[in-house]
Amino acid sequence: MASDLNTSLTVSAGGMTAQTTRLRVIAQNIANLDTTASAPGADPYQRRTVTFETKLDQALGADTVRVKSVDKDQTEFSKRYEPANPAADTQGYVKTPNVNSFVELLDMREAERTYSANLSVMQASRSMMNQTIDLLK
Repeated sequence: MASDLNTSLTVSAGGMTAQTTRLRVIAQNIANLDTTASAPGADPYQRRTVTFETKLDQALGADTVRVKSVDKDQTEFSKRYEPANPAADTQGYVKTPNVNSFVELLDMREAERTYSANLSVMQASRSMMNQTIDLLK
């Protein structure tokens, strides 16, 4: 039983670590929402996305989740007419980041819920371990 509880703690901790990375990437995307390029025609900040993978942990005998990669979102940049901006092209348009604040907030909410679910599992496992220890006293 103790090894099962230890496994659930380890799996949940891995999930929390993965969601922490996801939250950091989302925060970076939001922070760069209005960032433009520094030179005409150059690309602005490009949204980042997190990809997860499950991997069998041989020592635990269980699948764990981890961050596979942090990649750049390949969707196109939008353009905004700002002829006074130093990054404007010859027609006066500035490329803006491919970051959508609504999408980022939805992703943040999902990451928060997943993190909280893993935290709840950890708290329940810890409580069971403590109860088991109390019974053995």
